[in-house]
Amino acid sequence: MAEVVGVRFKVVGKIYYFDPNGARLKKGDYVIVETARGIECGEIAMENRDIDDEEIVKPLKSIIRQATPEDLKIVEENTEKEKRAFQICEERIRMHGLEMKLIDVEYTFDSSKILFFYTAPTRVDFRELVKDLASVFRTRIELRQIGVRDEAKMLGGIGICGRPFCCNQFLSDFQPVSIKMAKEQGLSLNPVKISGSCGRLMCCLKYEQDAYEHLARHTPKVGAIVETADGRGEVVESNLLTGVLKVILDSKREAAPQTYHCNDVKLIKNPRIKIEKEELEALKEIAESDDSI
Repeated sequence: MAEVVGVRFKVVGKIYYFDPNGARLKKGDYVIVETARGIECGEIAMENRDIDDEEIVKPLKSIIRQATPEDLKIVEENTEKEKRAFQICEERIRMHGLEMKLIDVEYTFDSSKILFFYTAPTRVDFRELVKDLASVFRTRIELRQIGVRDEAKMLGGIGICGRPFCCNQFLSDFQPVSIKMAKEQGLSLNPVKISGSCGRLMCCLKYEQDAYEHLARHTPKVGAIVETADGRGEVVESNLLTGVLKVILDSKREAAPQTYHCNDVKLIKNPRIKIEKEELEALKEIAESDDSI
């Protein structure tokens, strides 16, 4: 076991573990730490606690100190400098005629490095741009290409549900989302209805997936063969949430489907959920992974 605190560097960013170095820190406190990017100022998102050694990425770095009012002032100054750097970088991108979209700019706490985040349809040769920016800012410059999910997380916005983007509000990490989830939840495989503003599958498909998988294990699917009180038949409609089934009886194929509850039938054969090749091709673009490069 090891005592750690969780530090977050962005409003809805990933939480990283650090050794508190004997300090008792409260949620919301700001601390100065050393990261792979350099010296950074972060916010305590998880107070002191003991966790298993297996959960720690070693070596575990220690917190340098709790942030002082002077440190927080530097953070504010860096935020203002980021706005100016954003404008300058956009001007230089236009000057060099590069096909890229600048998304965000971040200064490290000690201003030893400036990170420029951008999106682009293809790889961009930005060597001349980096030289240009380095001559302006006189510090290390790093350009990082990100995916459309990360762009949505950074910029924020309103989703089709009318609420702010989940990724911008509380999702610290992106969870894998698949077309199969939409199929199992009985959603229309219409790209407009199952994709977010970023153009990829909606993150919220993951939220209820465990519940749908549990229900699917106890509810016959469309195409299943079941034994009812009126004889054997085929399920033509299935509602996972209510458990209500519509079954065409083998003895009355021309008659209207009969309604039963899943608890009142016996499952004989359950088909597998299949995604047709045409459906997969139509949804290939929104299903492709777009992790940061």
